[in-house]
Amino acid sequence: MPANEDPIPALNPLESVTLEPATPASSPEPKPRRSLFAILHPSSSQNAFSATLLLMLSTLLSGVLGLVRTYYINRIFGASPETDAYNAAFQLPDMLAYFLVGGVVSISLVTILSRYRAQNDEAGADRALSIILNAMAAVLLLGIVIAEIFAPYYTHIAFRGFDPHRAALCTALTRLLLPAQFFFFLGGVLGSRLLVRKIFLYQAISPLIYNSGIILGAIFLHQRFGIYSLAIGVLVGVILGPAALNLYGAFHGGLRYHAILNLRHPAFLEWLRLTLPLMIGVSLVTADKWILSYFASNDVGGISLLTVAKTLFTAPMGILGQAAGAASLPFFSALFSQNRLDDFANAVNRSVSRVLAASFLLGAWMIALAKPIVDLFRGGSFTPEDARATAVYFTLFTLSIAFWSAQGIYARSFYAAGNTVTPATAGWIVTLVSIPIYAFLFHTLGLKGLTIASDIGIVIQTLTLAILLNRRKLVRLSGLELRELGGALLAAIISFAGAASIVHLIPLHHSHLRDLLIIATASAVWAALAVITLHLTGSRLLNQIRSRLV
Repeated sequence: MPANEDPIPALNPLESVTLEPATPASSPEPKPRRSLFAILHPSSSQNAFSATLLLMLSTLLSGVLGLVRTYYINRIFGASPETDAYNAAFQLPDMLAYFLVGGVVSISLVTILSRYRAQNDEAGADRALSIILNAMAAVLLLGIVIAEIFAPYYTHIAFRGFDPHRAALCTALTRLLLPAQFFFFLGGVLGSRLLVRKIFLYQAISPLIYNSGIILGAIFLHQRFGIYSLAIGVLVGVILGPAALNLYGAFHGGLRYHAILNLRHPAFLEWLRLTLPLMIGVSLVTADKWILSYFASNDVGGISLLTVAKTLFTAPMGILGQAAGAASLPFFSALFSQNRLDDFANAVNRSVSRVLAASFLLGAWMIALAKPIVDLFRGGSFTPEDARATAVYFTLFTLSIAFWSAQGIYARSFYAAGNTVTPATAGWIVTLVSIPIYAFLFHTLGLKGLTIASDIGIVIQTLTLAILLNRRKLVRLSGLELRELGGALLAAIISFAGAASIVHLIPLHHSHLRDLLIIATASAVWAALAVITLHLTGSRLLNQIRSRLV
């Protein structure tokens, strides 16, 4: 049992708690500070609320930069064969990292390093981290070399719809992007050490640097290097962001690196046991973009249009699901490792309830304003026809925003409990079941059918994880705050109707100034109706947000 046996409140993105892992009395955890400057201090640790707030702010800023990146790519390159090749070129590098190092390497490492920290064994933790880093870096580098050789064959298989020009360009860009995975891996391993200490600042800043690299590459290098300017920006961004920043943070925090290789070390074997299911398992969350690209390669510009729609959808969705999920993992892990199973279940249910409630409201806003939002990214090589088609795909993707947001928390609940086999197995089954759905709807409805299939797939994925957690009595579905969810859903419906009416009354004229006017006016109506409805239904959501922002 931990030193402090007092019960703690459930963790969630909107409620702050101080979680103190079991440590000897001689070295208690520092009390989290709540001032903005304290949160932004490089060595400052965060509680659940401040960590989520910081990552939500980071995700918001990164989302803004992602939108700026999308704007410049649209304007300079449009939905062209070259842009198709560039977007497709990420697939082999992503798959390489996914299958060789389990995609998100920090997920397993956080669980292992948390135990070392609870035992006050910092030297052992650094030794374990070094062994895992050295072994898997060698494997990944070998994989990169092999992938460089076989890139043309992969492009031919994965993108059968590409003509010779797009295929050759995609292969060249793939070879340029492959080394970036090593730096992502390095940043993930070193970042896990910071996450265990609940230091999220470096993780918050890394994506901002990464996106800035792509934007600067597009602006300053496109005339000389064409579409290759984007890949150059990716390499510079990942080296300076995820790799260098987390490297500095880890060593600044006292990391003692060991140049050793011990494949029999208990920590490495445990990491392999936890990560192997992630290496061989395929979650639809990841496979969705692979499947979309495979079918969309048959339409020139199809990959580009779906990528723009998915990027616009992901920017606000990430604020809810990804930030809350990333911040929750170390806290969930600490609760489970201390055998506080009731607190663990309450933490997950409350996090999911808050994220779902916010997703209903945000989704209503996104769907109502889909046309003016997408029209903001029209211009240059990105035509009004491209914008209209993208708005439809964006709307269809947004229908599943609540499920995309919730599945991240459910998945991390399994990881925190040290169970990666169950979600990996479920991911394979859901993916295999979903592929025929993608194929049927694509051949029936084209690109629209692909977006609908994506929605159906993520619904199946989320419900599967939730049901499995419930059956294992880890997180009961009955623990969800149904009254809060009902109030949020009603507020979403009413606010959507109001915002959509404004968009209908002020028609688009393909003017960015008019787009901004529509968005501002409709957003004000949406917010007013949402707040009023939440207040009348007695929702606690507004009070919880207000109490944490004051």
